[in-house]
Amino acid sequence: MSGIQRIALVLTIIGAINWGLIGFFQFDLVASIFGGQDAGMARIIYGLVGIAGLINLGLLFKPSPEIASEPETKPNR
Repeated sequence: MSGIQRIALVLTIIGAINWGLIGFFQFDLVASIFGGQDAGMARIIYGLVGIAGLINLGLLFKPSPEIASEPETKPNR
């Protein structure tokens, strides 16, 4: 996993935690830290989390090493 993918994964986890807080407690942590949903810095964070989610889409379609290195089975005769 590259450095950009790791950063994207961390941002995606932060976004998931924020959405969990919104869903369960109606508390937007990003907005409260950066001065509201309309604050410039909060909008930047929301945008970075969105971009990170798009970067992580590639992980969905990347074959796992276990599947890629699985030996071929020989047909029974």
